[in-house]
Amino acid sequence: MANILLLDDSEVAGRAMRGILGKAGHRCAVATNPDDAWRILREGVLVDLVFVELLVVGNLGMGFILRLRDDPYFKNLPVVVYTAETDTKQVRKALDAKVQNYLIKPYREQVIFAEVAKAAVNPWRSLLFEEPRSFCAQLGFGLDTLTKMRRQVMLAYDEAVNIYPGWARSRDNAEVYSRLDTLANDAESAGIWAGVDYVRSLREQAELGNWDAFKECAPMLDFASRLIFCQINPDYIPDVLKPAEEIEETRQAAERPRWMNVDVDVSGPVLTAGLIEKEVAGLNGCPVIDTAAATFAMAADGRVTSMTRCMELGHDDPGICAQLLIAANRLDRDDGATIDDAKAAVTLLGEIRLNALAKSTLMINEKYLRVPPLSWPDYWMFLVGVARVSQYICQYLEFDYLRSVAYTAGLLHDIGKLLLLRLHPWGFAATVRYAQQRKVPLRDAERKYLGCTTRDLAVQFATNQKLPPTLVEVIRSVETPLAATQYAELVAIVALARHICLHNRMGHCGDTPGDSCPPIVSTEAWQVLEQRLFPSFDLRKFEAQAHACCREMRMELLGQQQRHGVRPRPEAAGELAGAS
Repeated sequence: MANILLLDDSEVAGRAMRGILGKAGHRCAVATNPDDAWRILREGVLVDLVFVELLVVGNLGMGFILRLRDDPYFKNLPVVVYTAETDTKQVRKALDAKVQNYLIKPYREQVIFAEVAKAAVNPWRSLLFEEPRSFCAQLGFGLDTLTKMRRQVMLAYDEAVNIYPGWARSRDNAEVYSRLDTLANDAESAGIWAGVDYVRSLREQAELGNWDAFKECAPMLDFASRLIFCQINPDYIPDVLKPAEEIEETRQAAERPRWMNVDVDVSGPVLTAGLIEKEVAGLNGCPVIDTAAATFAMAADGRVTSMTRCMELGHDDPGICAQLLIAANRLDRDDGATIDDAKAAVTLLGEIRLNALAKSTLMINEKYLRVPPLSWPDYWMFLVGVARVSQYICQYLEFDYLRSVAYTAGLLHDIGKLLLLRLHPWGFAATVRYAQQRKVPLRDAERKYLGCTTRDLAVQFATNQKLPPTLVEVIRSVETPLAATQYAELVAIVALARHICLHNRMGHCGDTPGDSCPPIVSTEAWQVLEQRLFPSFDLRKFEAQAHACCREMRMELLGQQQRHGVRPRPEAAGELAGAS
């Protein structure tokens, strides 16, 4: 596996290079300007090859290459120019700077792989160290001894970082010469050439009385220490070279014991409500499952944006739907009306805003929702089921004016779980496991671990993000519809749809229903709705048809999953539920 740096301010180029190198298992860090590229080189240390676009940020690519060639460490770092610049003068200038190759875009996979392989034949960092085994054999000591010697030199460079810059003021000749000579000699004795030439150049500057040379020496000495550390710790990979997914996996591996090994009945919540509420307040949008986010990004790529496809995705995914509504309701519009329909939000946002929204989406790795028997397809089916059954209830009970918002409210009524999954995925797994083992409602398990519920978090989030008040009220009161202070009919409709889906096992939401299905008449939702219906309303017929519709929808979705092994298409289910 090689570590590659790409200097190119084109987002498309960055995505393409990452994708190509990822196929062969290589890491790729992308910098959009020379300063970022230099930072990545300094922090990353282990970059094996740099691809440079000469036209980056106004033709600054060549200047970056020349800076590399003037650096005592990076002068031998392989550089490949991969550019849209075809001017022969630039080609000649790059070749004079001893680049490995000069290539013209677009990218070609096999050419890129060939350049990576070429750079690996004689790694530039190997020129800064004697090969350990042959060096030890030549001098007659073991590898352990050599490692100890190199570690001592590394510590000496670390010490020099703090001491040498002060010599620009003190100008203590005796100490300067002694320390510089000792460091250079110890490094050579350990087979380390990294930094030796620079240390000797500092001695020359001291002899010439140029003490200002010590003012900026700390970064160079620090980099020598980093090089040695990486050489004696070959498995170490700096974070700056790791993809975001790998960094997140490392963080979650450390988080897992914190949540899964605690006894909250003894120790109390892992987090306080106040702390996790602050974390929710810091979210700049609604999280989306990564697979859905990728599909949305493809549909809103800024070049061939498919409005219809974006509408479909917003209509069928809770995270994307919430994001679209948040963005649309932030727009300055003359009418001032709130938007509660994802399709209308897509129309208002337009291609450019949709593209920006897709790029900034917060993502959740789908694997964190695999908490048997719960999974993303099951959870998605439950939310879409509640949305479509809510529409069915509106149609049957003749609340036609609520059909559109009822669908959206059903889709978003449980988005608090997405917030917890983004912030603390193992916290989500721990609460689901606790509820299953203790056979308690999931909300009780959430209070045990968080000091609050995911519904509390969702209300806070929806309020802060200025989602329509109708949706906020549904999120707040869907489990206690009699407590709804406004929009009572809408809350009751979604609550009843949730009840029907839960007890017909339409997907899974983390709560496990009992073996028997309580009659609709016993629910709080029906106590609200029956006051709005004629006394002659046939509840028994409605109940039978609602459960039958839900079961038919469930079988349709399950059948598609089993036949195709993919997430079911929601359209057929919508037709069964009378969705428009």
